[in-house]
Amino acid sequence: MNWSRFVAAVLVIAVVVALVAVRFRPDEPSAATDAAIGPEAADRAATDAATGPEPGATRSITGGEEASTAAIAPTTAPEVGPEAPPVLDGKPELTGLDGWLQSDATGLASFDGQVRIVHFWTFGCYNCKNTLPHLQDLYAEHHDDGLEIIGVHAPEFDYEADVDNIAAAAVDLGVTWPIALDTEKVNFRAWQGRRRFWPRTYVLDQEGRVRFDHIGEGAYDELAATVQYLLANGA
Repeated sequence: MNWSRFVAAVLVIAVVVALVAVRFRPDEPSAATDAAIGPEAADRAATDAATGPEPGATRSITGGEEASTAAIAPTTAPEVGPEAPPVLDGKPELTGLDGWLQSDATGLASFDGQVRIVHFWTFGCYNCKNTLPHLQDLYAEHHDDGLEIIGVHAPEFDYEADVDNIAAAAVDLGVTWPIALDTEKVNFRAWQGRRRFWPRTYVLDQEGRVRFDHIGEGAYDELAATVQYLLANGA
């Protein structure tokens, strides 16, 4: 037997088995994903190439500020019932920003008392753009009830850091909520720790505590359920 062909066949079989295993584990990232996504290594490219967690990989941070680099476990927000979404972390802030678009806010504290979706994105990101229609629907339905969305724009490429380009993209994409300019990715790194992703979506309650954390696309029902619960029941 030709050994090179034998080795190639074994490798092909191993890849197929790995792909099948990933397909049926939607709530956990695969080993291949963990290897592919290191400290901001092709953050956006990895997500755009669908190597990040599959839709539904909603995660909660179970420890302190540095737990985002370690202990992470699946969580699901309640659709109905008395059980509140868990408190995932402390009370984060946004610091070192280059300003705001579509708002005169000075930080998250400017929105105290409201339920806040904090959405880390950049306008050139395919997966980020796919999340926007779902955020727009929530905003239209619940903004008057006390929901605010803060889009933390953390650019990957130079053209995405240009304020005029961001403003034009916001118009084109229908982003009408406040945009925090995280040009140097200070908050992108501080909030997410060692493993960082575009997009990433958090929900903060009226007291500023993180109650929902999701990487990538998907989990839209859980996101809506968390928002609705907090609006109806307070913090």
